[in-house]
Amino acid sequence: MITGIGIDIVEINRMYKWLDNLNLLERFFHSNEISFLSSRYTLQEKDVNKQQYAQALAARFAAKEAFGKALGTGLSGISLKDIMVLNNENGKPEIKLFGSALDAFIKSGAAKSHISLSHEKENAIAMIILEAENAG
Repeated sequence: MITGIGIDIVEINRMYKWLDNLNLLERFFHSNEISFLSSRYTLQEKDVNKQQYAQALAARFAAKEAFGKALGTGLSGISLKDIMVLNNENGKPEIKLFGSALDAFIKSGAAKSHISLSHEKENAIAMIILEAENAG
């Protein structure tokens, strides 16, 4: 049974100023997200990498916001660093929760999460579906 759905959109250009500001990245992203993206998009290389890095950041930031919407409570009391979005070995995005985000997830009655990320030109979007275990 679906317990919540959240969707959010982020302007990719917002993320360009974050690329060179580790303090800002560490404020909003889990350290494993930063490591994953930094290894994937080497910023010393071409501008294409900066664009892809900004797109990835924007999509992940949108996922964090969408998570709060799916909870139905928003993100009050939840540290955004406690919401981590990584890709599995097949490239599929997955959300992993820690601390305050995990507590809110459990309190919501959800048992599973589903995530979809996308970006096009100037915007990135994320959708989160929270699902409870089947009762039958």
